[in-house]
Amino acid sequence: MSSQAREGACAFAWRNYLLIHSGISENDNRRSALYSYITNLRDTGEDDFDLLQIAAVAYLKKLDELHDDRGARLAADQVLAECLEARSSQPGR
Repeated sequence: MSSQAREGACAFAWRNYLLIHSGISENDNRRSALYSYITNLRDTGEDDFDLLQIAAVAYLKKLDELHDDRGARLAADQVLAECLEARSSQPGR
């Protein structure tokens, strides 16, 4: 996985998260959890910047809803799988 794609996806998701949650510190634990989640996607070989952004946003959203890292990871993985499936079903792919 390109570190540039990983860094960019995390930065995109975190900036947007802070826009919605104005009381959150820049150094909140959710930021490091997000980075850890996106870094762990390396195991799947995923390096598509757009998909990493989607996974990062989904992860933060689910982390807020579930207050559970494991559940948020599973939910974000499901969103990522759905995006990959949708892409593969498109003509010309």
